[in-house]
Amino acid sequence: MGFAQLVSWGISYYLIGIFGEKMAAELAWTRPIIYGGFSFALVVMGGASPLIGRAIDRYGGRYVLAGGSVCCAVGCAALARSQTVFGYYAAWLLLGLAMRSTLYEAAFAALVRIGGRQARGPIAKITLLGGLASTCFWPIGHTLGEVFGWRGALNVYALVALAVIPLYLAIPSGRYQNEANSGVRPRPASPPSSDKGVAILYALLAMLSNGLNSALSAHMVGILSELGLAAALAVTASSLRGIGQSAARLAEVLFGGRLHPIVLNLMAAFVMPLCFVVGLASGQSLAAAMAFTFFYGASTGILTITRGTLPLVLFDTTTYGAHVGKLLVPSFLFAAASPLLFAAVIERYDAKRSLFLALFLALVMLAVSLALRARANRRAAS
Repeated sequence: MGFAQLVSWGISYYLIGIFGEKMAAELAWTRPIIYGGFSFALVVMGGASPLIGRAIDRYGGRYVLAGGSVCCAVGCAALARSQTVFGYYAAWLLLGLAMRSTLYEAAFAALVRIGGRQARGPIAKITLLGGLASTCFWPIGHTLGEVFGWRGALNVYALVALAVIPLYLAIPSGRYQNEANSGVRPRPASPPSSDKGVAILYALLAMLSNGLNSALSAHMVGILSELGLAAALAVTASSLRGIGQSAARLAEVLFGGRLHPIVLNLMAAFVMPLCFVVGLASGQSLAAAMAFTFFYGASTGILTITRGTLPLVLFDTTTYGAHVGKLLVPSFLFAAASPLLFAAVIERYDAKRSLFLALFLALVMLAVSLALRARANRRAAS
């Protein structure tokens, strides 16, 4: 599953970051139109989130994730053949369904269905390889784009998506034994009334984290280029993001079991604003750019894990897929808006202003993380 996550992220979520400018140049469309396709896909993810979460709860991850890979292959092939805005957005609709069916949220739900609360370790482990998706696929996509053009590169991506299907079909179909033997249907997915405040804070945290992740996935290479780095150096520096993600996740696998997920989340949220402060100097210093991308990757890598493990300590795991699927809807919608928002800021102002916006969002996320810890502590005390 870890290797399948690496490939699935690389050929879907991260493709806009490397092909977006090439698409805009050939199709002669504006940035908002090009990056709006990615945003539209994230809206589709949000709309499909509860349904796919319930499907994994009921049927397991095997067929949902494999079906998502088929959808990804068709979406990449359709994107490679797009000539009109309608066809372009139709391809992104398919990619939105594919991403919600194959990426971390679906994989985490599949693992929790198999292992219950014991899924914390596997959730962290499958993100080790997944975190290298940008590191691997941004250079791969750049090379394929230079050799075959962006359309040919996307046709290669479609073939790769089909090759991943056997990995997803290998997922066990069984349910965690204690739940399988209970003889009762899962309870409705809404949290107890005493947990609604915690649920709102979790939803806000996921919304801010996903929003920053989608914006930086789409624009990190472009931001570094506009700050002053050469294109090749911008790609190289941006690729350190994936190394930072996997390094932080390896540390979590080795040592993170000693930390409560809420504490781990707070630590990552504290590092995030510091990254954007360093990022403001990226145009003048390659070292600053590399530190920015590496530590941003480390922070977002841990936040990805805690997005999957926080529900294990905050909510009931028997309806993990459906419950978390509902709470993640705002995060997908904000993630859809943020690439457009950042594109507008870059186009109207400059790349530096976009980093100030990212810094503000990171500070809000830190405040939400502090509030979540305080509320969870009060709930535990009561």
